[in-house]
Amino acid sequence: MPRLTVAEYHRPYVAAWIERADQSVAATLAVWYDIKNKGSAEGEGTKWLKDVRQWWRRTGRELQMPVDGISSATRPAGKHQISFTEGSVALPKLAPGVYKLYVEAAREVGGREILSIPFEWPPKSAAQPQVAGNSELGEVKLELKP
Repeated sequence: MPRLTVAEYHRPYVAAWIERADQSVAATLAVWYDIKNKGSAEGEGTKWLKDVRQWWRRTGRELQMPVDGISSATRPAGKHQISFTEGSVALPKLAPGVYKLYVEAAREVGGREILSIPFEWPPKSAAQPQVAGNSELGEVKLELKP
């Protein structure tokens, strides 16, 4: 996530998920949000999750936060790495097929950006497809290992 030079900076809410070829959600991998909204009641940060619009419409509104192994606090600007093992809480077993990884970020008093990377599962060879954001997200890289 790039650090933006703005008068009022808020860490972005970020969601990462996988969709099947038919656009149904196969898994929500991660949701970063303001767990302790300053000066507010515990859990009040969840009301802003709907600003991560595409994720919210696809699957977010069906989840009860926090979700163990998936949700966590927002993160500062910088490079972040998250890893998943198939069969884990965040990444259930995927049927062979074509999928897309989505990463969406939304920031209060800021913008919104969504990126996607198509991939096949299971991977036939090691690959690192990547895409770069223009505003709220930097580079998103997916590392696939057979």
